[in-house]
Amino acid sequence: MLPAINQHATGNQTDRRTIFMAPFCDLTADTLLEHFRTRATVHYFPVPDAVETARPRIDDILNNRFEFNGESHSFPTSPLWLTNLSSDREWLILLHKFYYAVGLGIAYHETDDAQYAEKWVDLTSSWVKTVPLDFLPSDVAGRRIQNWIFAHYYFVNTSTPHCVTPEFYLAFLESLHSQIAYLRDHVTPARNHRTLELCALFLAAIVFPEFTESNEWLAWSRDELVRNIQSDLLPDGVHCEQSTDYHHLVLKNYLWITRLARLNQIEMPEPFDTLVKRALTFALYSHRPDGLIPALSDGDSRCFLDLLQKGYELYGGEDLLYVASRGNKGQPPAARSKGFADSGYYILRSGWGDQDDNYQDERYLIFDCGPLGAGNHGHLDLLNLEASAFGKPLIVDPGRYTYDESGPINWRVHFRGTAYHNTVLVDRRNQTSYAWRKNRFKISGPEPDRELVSFVTEPKLDYLHGIARSHEYPVTHERKVLFIAGEYWIIVDLLRAQESHRYDLLFHLSPMAEGQVSIAQSNRTLVIQSPQLLLVQPLIPSLTSSIETGFVSTSYGKKELAPIIQLTQQASCACFFTVVYPYKKQAPSISIHSQNFEEDGRMLLDGKETTIPITITHEGHDSHDTILFTNQATREGEPALKSIEGHVQILRTDHSGRLLFCCQA
Repeated sequence: MLPAINQHATGNQTDRRTIFMAPFCDLTADTLLEHFRTRATVHYFPVPDAVETARPRIDDILNNRFEFNGESHSFPTSPLWLTNLSSDREWLILLHKFYYAVGLGIAYHETDDAQYAEKWVDLTSSWVKTVPLDFLPSDVAGRRIQNWIFAHYYFVNTSTPHCVTPEFYLAFLESLHSQIAYLRDHVTPARNHRTLELCALFLAAIVFPEFTESNEWLAWSRDELVRNIQSDLLPDGVHCEQSTDYHHLVLKNYLWITRLARLNQIEMPEPFDTLVKRALTFALYSHRPDGLIPALSDGDSRCFLDLLQKGYELYGGEDLLYVASRGNKGQPPAARSKGFADSGYYILRSGWGDQDDNYQDERYLIFDCGPLGAGNHGHLDLLNLEASAFGKPLIVDPGRYTYDESGPINWRVHFRGTAYHNTVLVDRRNQTSYAWRKNRFKISGPEPDRELVSFVTEPKLDYLHGIARSHEYPVTHERKVLFIAGEYWIIVDLLRAQESHRYDLLFHLSPMAEGQVSIAQSNRTLVIQSPQLLLVQPLIPSLTSSIETGFVSTSYGKKELAPIIQLTQQASCACFFTVVYPYKKQAPSISIHSQNFEEDGRMLLDGKETTIPITITHEGHDSHDTILFTNQATREGEPALKSIEGHVQILRTDHSGRLLFCCQA
């Protein structure tokens, strides 16, 4: 443990002169409390964490039982602040972040039950007497400062219970001042921790202008917030750590700061607002139709639609309101599918619920052809994807589960590795070297080279083409994704090498598919069926298939059993051609009409013109889709297949051969 830094003021008038401006430095403790209770010049609002402030958790805290990340521990009386009762350091960190202080304030505000206030006073006093300022990293101090100020809103500004005495309140302010001053000198250099720490300083300066340094804190944190958002958001508005969850947590802070500044007539520079609006755009598109985000890289799969609502209230934008309300208000976004070139995230969507389908029934796929990400939150998942339809996640990113690396299985390494993503695993190796260094696993090699060859979105066809070249093995992986008529996807994986390798194409299914997956063969077609999803491939002798046991984690510390579909080939060069077909009620019948797919696969690998016919029988109706891959500018022959420009063309006919549509990308 680091040496203790004295944070305990004596409470006399001389000490107050170093903390408060005149005339507040001359006020008695009673008069100070009355001043802060009744002043009307400062405007702020609490931002509670819904999970950490849930009433059952708060009621447990009355009995000294604390639950964080699904793990509960009890203390005999007050917490043993310097002792971690868990093997996971995150548990101790959450104890010191004091989210529950806000929950105690909410409970007191709603019930007027003094025991909630008394517990807040007890926990706060105990922490002040026990914990040195440098006990945990600066981001913990930043979050604690925020939560102490939010609790202050309920216990001082809204109503003041009898247990909040002038003596306690003065000690509270003195400790808070010490924490803020310490944080000001120890702000994290970059990224999301720096963001929340700057937000804490900005909040503290606004709420406590009576503090001697408040003007300096305000000016400095405002300027640094602008610099921070410019360095931490990529030009496309996506957070540089490449985590969908952390992107929204950072956006939440920036929206909160925007509202706080406006309430107190503080103008934020134009570049700040511009980047916040770009971050909102990614939030708009990354939300699935079920209202949740995919858990790409570190983070959880949860709902941040309230941020879109706040964005609408602050900046306008009928598209933000539309997605925030899941299609009940506002106007749908102009673009159906969207690419974010700097982060490498691409979202293919069938629609916004404004045509034939309900909002929640629309099909959705997100594709990753971006960098590993700054910091230590990126997963080894280049060319990974996630797909959902009809209100359900079907192919999912398994999430992060934990940061803890103790125990017989290093689950942190497990969930972060390439094998726990929907891409192709080569020789069972990660795309990037991930090795033990000092006391934990860390990225220890260069990330793969990547290239986005094409992103095209047309009314009946979306097309993506990405390339990954790992430095861990001499293999090039190309992935092409076709989204046909807003109905289904075709995923083409091309692997090229000089020598033989093992290639495992992996699809992680959702927990609802556990125990409900079957593999069958029909008409030279391999059919994998799970609830509301078919995965179909041409049947070739070199392909083996299996259902493996895996896990999916949608929230930290919790994991559920979920099946993994594993399709394997051993070769120098290989082609996987997968039809991914979601359905709502009745499963269709799908056949891929390739007389010799080994030959077709070689043609795809060689970049030669290749035609793959597919028949889909669904609810008594047949449709025939002909997929033409070409690198040539034109094609002579059938009228419907003339003048091809680009990479791929889809032609659909009905059972009688009547052309339904033809489009290309």
